[in-house]
Amino acid sequence: MNIVLHQPEIPHNTGAIGRTCLVTGSVLHLIRPYGFHLDEKSLKRAGMDYWRRVDVREYDSFDDFAAKNEQNAKRFVFAETGGDMLYTDWQFEQCDYIIFGSETAGLPRAILDKFRDRVISIPMIGDIQDRSLNLSVAVGIVLFEGLRQIREKI
Repeated sequence: MNIVLHQPEIPHNTGAIGRTCLVTGSVLHLIRPYGFHLDEKSLKRAGMDYWRRVDVREYDSFDDFAAKNEQNAKRFVFAETGGDMLYTDWQFEQCDYIIFGSETAGLPRAILDKFRDRVISIPMIGDIQDRSLNLSVAVGIVLFEGLRQIREKI
C-alpha cells in the first residue's frame, strides 16, 4: 500500500504515519511544501529510531507526484472529511495510493473535484462534524481497512 501526505504540517503526525508505514510494509509519499523539516527532532521522535528505515518518497507538487506515478493513477483514492463514499466501500488493492491532505486545509478543491468519484471519508457523529480526526489516526483507520480487505482476498 501507499500512503500519500499532501503538504503535511505537523511533524509528530508525519513521524507516527511513517512508523505505521514501516510496520505495514507501506510506502510513504510526501508532497511539498511541508510545515517542518524532515530532519526535525520531533519528526524522528514520533517515528522513533525507525524513521531511517521508512521508504519515503518526496515530490515537489501534486502534479509532480501524479506524473511520477501515472501508471497507477487509477488506484489513487482521496481521503477527505465529507466525502460521499465511506472508506469501507472502496475496494482496496495492494497497489492503492491513499492520499490525505494537510492537517488544517485538507486536500485542495481542484484535486477533489477532478477525482470526485474516488473521495472516501470516515464517518463521524455528533456536533463536531466540521472537525476531523487527527491525521495519523485517520491514516491508520483507512490503511488497516485496506489491509483487512486485501488479506480477505488472499
